[in-house]
Amino acid sequence: MPLSQERVAELNDLCRMFRIDVLKAVHSIQSGHPGGSLSVCEILTLLYQELMNISADKADDPNRDRLVLSKGHAAPMLYRNLIEKGFLPADSMSGLRRIDSLLQGHPSNHTPGVEMPSGPLGLGLSAAQGMAMGLRLNGSKARVYAILGDGETNEGVVWEAAMSAPKFGLSNLTAVVDYNKVQLDGTTDEIMPLGDLASKFSAFGWNVITCDGHDINALYDAFGSAKSYTVGPSVIIADTIKGKGVSFMEGKAAWHGKAIPDAELATAMKELGGEA
Repeated sequence: MPLSQERVAELNDLCRMFRIDVLKAVHSIQSGHPGGSLSVCEILTLLYQELMNISADKADDPNRDRLVLSKGHAAPMLYRNLIEKGFLPADSMSGLRRIDSLLQGHPSNHTPGVEMPSGPLGLGLSAAQGMAMGLRLNGSKARVYAILGDGETNEGVVWEAAMSAPKFGLSNLTAVVDYNKVQLDGTTDEIMPLGDLASKFSAFGWNVITCDGHDINALYDAFGSAKSYTVGPSVIIADTIKGKGVSFMEGKAAWHGKAIPDAELATAMKELGGEA
């Protein structure tokens, strides 16, 4: 059953609000990764606020769905979603990247709702594969999601996991590539051309789905297709924009790991309908 227009509007408004809160938090500490947090917003928001079987009241439920944020630098958007789901206090974003805070610069498994610490790129897909195998061995119907950056696919270990997951028929595993085409210090074409990602995953035996990574309806359909595929793992290659939602950040590598000065924050808030 498709999402209602009202629910799509609610999710889009959540994304707008989450972008505002993430940018304010990164500005406050003058440190963080705004560009990749904004590009993955709709992906994480749809999963956490609509699709995943998770609950803060049953955080250790063995049959809960799992999400591994392999592109750990997008932690601010992960945290904002965990706050919305009740895993973290409402005022937690003020602690982003501060000493002794639960909201470190990259996810820590000391943070409620975080399934795996991440930071070194490339490891998340293998870890998610292990989780998926364990759940299947235990007879659980829970699903595992791994969120990767496109620059992250430069890492060889990503392709080791890509090769082995179909061998084990892990239909409970869905990978998502946040395909924003920009990494730390340039475009993916400049740094390491990725070629045809869809064909690469398909060659290893994955069910490949491509969609607009900022379109809630398109993402909803993509995750539905992945869930209905019972032969093996699925990968969603989500076409996204680095810094999505803020015109001067969109598509710019400079905003990969750069905090926002006061004047730029005011401009961003005006575009997003927030207050600086």
